[in-house]
Amino acid sequence: MGAKKEKNDDEMDEKVKKYLRGEAANLEGLKDKKLKGQLAVREDLYGKSAKTAAKIEKWLLPSEGGYLEAEGIEKTWRIKQESIAREVDILSSRNQYDIVLPELGPYTLDFTSNGRYMAAAGRKGHLAIVDMKTLNLIKEIQVRETVRDVAYLHNELFFAAAQKKYTYIYNRDGTELHCLKEHGPVLRLQFLKNHFLLASINKFGQLRYQDVTMGEMIGNFRTGLGRTDVMQVNPFNGVVALGHSSGTVTMWKPTTSVPLVKMLCHPGPVSSLAFHPNGHLMATSGRENKIKIWDLRKFEVIQTLPCHAKTLNFSQKGLLAAGTGSFIQILADFSGSQNYSSYMTHSMAKGYQVGKVLFRPYEDILGIGHSMGWSSILIPGSGEPNFDSWVANPFETSKQRQEKEVHSLLDKLPPETIMLDPTKVGTVRAPQKKEKPVKKEIETEMEAAIETAKDTKFKKKTKGRSKPSKIAKKRREMIDRAKRPFLEQQTQEHETSRKKQKTNPETEMPKSLQRFVRQKAT
Repeated sequence: MGAKKEKNDDEMDEKVKKYLRGEAANLEGLKDKKLKGQLAVREDLYGKSAKTAAKIEKWLLPSEGGYLEAEGIEKTWRIKQESIAREVDILSSRNQYDIVLPELGPYTLDFTSNGRYMAAAGRKGHLAIVDMKTLNLIKEIQVRETVRDVAYLHNELFFAAAQKKYTYIYNRDGTELHCLKEHGPVLRLQFLKNHFLLASINKFGQLRYQDVTMGEMIGNFRTGLGRTDVMQVNPFNGVVALGHSSGTVTMWKPTTSVPLVKMLCHPGPVSSLAFHPNGHLMATSGRENKIKIWDLRKFEVIQTLPCHAKTLNFSQKGLLAAGTGSFIQILADFSGSQNYSSYMTHSMAKGYQVGKVLFRPYEDILGIGHSMGWSSILIPGSGEPNFDSWVANPFETSKQRQEKEVHSLLDKLPPETIMLDPTKVGTVRAPQKKEKPVKKEIETEMEAAIETAKDTKFKKKTKGRSKPSKIAKKRREMIDRAKRPFLEQQTQEHETSRKKQKTNPETEMPKSLQRFVRQKAT
């Protein structure tokens, strides 16, 4: 009985660690008692909320994710989709399908944050919205011009399509709501759901951010690195990453015109990139047939895999899908040591060219957009088994959706909160070095010291020591003593500035005469 109780306690401690917001703050160095008390109460609240969440997970979230398990010398990457379809239930087997539309492809896909709806866009102008639970077609329209990308906004009611000349926003009925002419001919779209920002990169290498609530253009920057169609948002901090033909990856935020990070990832062009849901890992692929896994906390390569990928995507549970040609490979890290190895493979029909792979949230499904339409395959263990109805509810009603929309608008984050390390928001700033006082401040301090010396009262003494002349002399000495530190500081600053002004004769003379200056013997 005791051993069982200890085991349960260990499991509970592990779950509590998972929900804690990092390490507890060190309050010993704080001198402000009021601030120290407030932070101590907050830390206690964090601990209680983590314990409550751990208990809820234990009793109310019983579903556990499972993976393919091989027996003996069998390998999981040899298992085909046909074998999986024979073993799963009827509802799951329905998610294996191929939609063949060769005249309208190639296709690109996007899912809503709860995984309930999918938007598919064909290069020849075909736009379709599908309910993934019932597999019913909600709406399809033909815009009669090139469509390069599609992205859902904050819910399934609105989506943006990057068309030939401009970006358009449609509702789920196919009605055109807005034409975003400022974005130009866009190649890729991304939506930052916490900030309500639509980010785009066009064929001239211009990155733009637009607030979809107010319609205001938040940022408009030239990358200066040429045309690119490789773009991804880090879900952890909202930073947009771009992959360029020079092999560099740049990371941007909407409030600065220069990249936060510029890192050389490959010797040739970057073909695709993806971020892990925890935001600390990034996968990039280059034309030199290599996939690299990067640790963004140190900006170092932790693994290099010898395979090419035209498109990459991480699942909610950390599986990495890589697609190139008509072949798709799924990589997994079961050990937790960030060492990815082959988990599953899938070959499309001959002639199919994979354009985009995208995991469906909260389901073990991988969506594939290719040159002949789109497909769906089963990837056991890819999706999060338990969903939080306050975050993303696949079964939400229209009333719940309206309430969620209001709450998300109230909780909307300003663009200034996008940074590489968002944990710094709300923390106490470390004490900085005291700034050098200005001349006016020094003069004010000196005058105050002189006034204090003048107002000093002397004791009355005998034997002529309290004569007016003696008292005046003592007061002058006190005033000189009060002035001395300020005068010494001014003298020192004057000498320092004079030394800085001393320059060699080359810089004093005009540029055309500097070559005639006599050089000192060495």
